[in-house]
Amino acid sequence: MLKEIRVEDAVGYTLAHDLTKIIPGEFKGRAFKKGHVIRKEDIPELLNMGKEHIYVIDLKDGYLHENDAAIRLAKAIAGQNVEMNEPHEGKVTLTSSTYGLAKIDEELVHQINHVQDVALATILNNRIVHPGSKLAGTRVLPLIVEEKNILEVEQITKGKTVIQVKEFIPFQVGLVTTGSEVYKGRIKDRFKPIVQDKLKAFGSTLIEQRFAPDDVDLIQREINYFVEKKVDLILVSGGMSVDPDDRTPFAIRELATEVITQGTPMLPGSMLMLAYIGTVPVLGLPGGVLHDPYTAFDAVLPRILVGEKVIKEEIIRLGYGGYFGC
Repeated sequence: MLKEIRVEDAVGYTLAHDLTKIIPGEFKGRAFKKGHVIRKEDIPELLNMGKEHIYVIDLKDGYLHENDAAIRLAKAIAGQNVEMNEPHEGKVTLTSSTYGLAKIDEELVHQINHVQDVALATILNNRIVHPGSKLAGTRVLPLIVEEKNILEVEQITKGKTVIQVKEFIPFQVGLVTTGSEVYKGRIKDRFKPIVQDKLKAFGSTLIEQRFAPDDVDLIQREINYFVEKKVDLILVSGGMSVDPDDRTPFAIRELATEVITQGTPMLPGSMLMLAYIGTVPVLGLPGGVLHDPYTAFDAVLPRILVGEKVIKEEIIRLGYGGYFGC
């Protein structure tokens, strides 16, 4: 299916694939695009690129050119809020069309890469992305590939989502700050501005902050205040350590219909607590939020703000890659 001809004899022939030009330290990119009809004036440039021959393709039934195969692969894996560019040197790049959380099905990616002559590389799951952020690149390895390989990928992905981007939902959030030292005015609260900025970055709003001393009943009263106001998320700051005066975890646990975790293997942020009162998530914030730019709170918050429910197994998995030198 590939016919090799000398560049000097190539005038009038159509290029079967992109040709890359490399000038070390200056340029690397496509010099001639697939489909370009070779002209006499192209010959010196092709020879300077080290191309003494080009390929002409005569495709038989059951085979695909690399560009056509890459397009079909991209269409098979692209989900919600995912865009694809035109093939470039046999590769199609998938990008995000929105600000949100990238969702990559790791197992499906592995299944796809088991298919002969297929390559799919993605970013990690649950990464925050912006419009134009690159999500993945896909291609086939040979210039010509058997169509049955692409059909196999299409069968694997049928009815499934390999790559998508979930947009952040604008949550209305309540903050309960506990601790007698803050409640009685001995020290100034420092959680609110930090939490407010983190929420604002995702398009959510901190609607109100309430205060309670280290008293279980009073902490629960303020949490219930936000439950009755029907907020989307309740944050509780302060009193999350193992000190005997810290009553916050007990107060949350007694109100919760489900406790996902009290503590995580991630550092910093190991004292994070996650529970639900009905459908409303309640996050007990670790003290590390005050002084560390990234904690377990930052790992869990984006998941909640796209409407997902975080389960215990996912919390456990935060330990792998979850050490940030605290």
